[in-house]
Amino acid sequence: MTIMRNALLIVLWLLSGVPTFAAEEPSGCDKFKWPIERERAALTAPDRVKLTSGAELATVPATGMTLALVTPAEARLPTPPERAPRDGTFAGFASFKTVSKPGIYIISLSTGAWIDVIQDGHALKPKGFSGATDCNGIRKILKYEMSASPFMLQISGARDNAISVAILPSE
Repeated sequence: MTIMRNALLIVLWLLSGVPTFAAEEPSGCDKFKWPIERERAALTAPDRVKLTSGAELATVPATGMTLALVTPAEARLPTPPERAPRDGTFAGFASFKTVSKPGIYIISLSTGAWIDVIQDGHALKPKGFSGATDCNGIRKILKYEMSASPFMLQISGARDNAISVAILPSE
């Protein structure tokens, strides 16, 4: 019985490293699920709109945006993020009165962070996600189905105090 228990403990110990390896994200620009050229260009464009946390815009800019972030306590996010931010990270939000037309929108980020899209009083669930490390200018892409009503974009858990964001209609 002791031999079986020890063997089981060894197997469990060996398998404990498997989830960490399996959870590693893909690395490189070619590892995204969809083409990223348009989103990456918007995130790195020199004419990105500069926003401070709490900004209110009439519509989504056609270019990328750079959102200045602050500590989560200073950000005073209107809705608690679905994932609690870690200590030492940054957060912020921007409100938009409308999108150009209802449909699927792609929201991309330059670096790792948590995204919450709040519309009609509830958090939207992404219709798709893709992310990869080691791709200059872009880190993650999410697809959301949005109506033409006002919405809020919340960013939390960012390591830096600014992040580039692009909100583009799906092609």
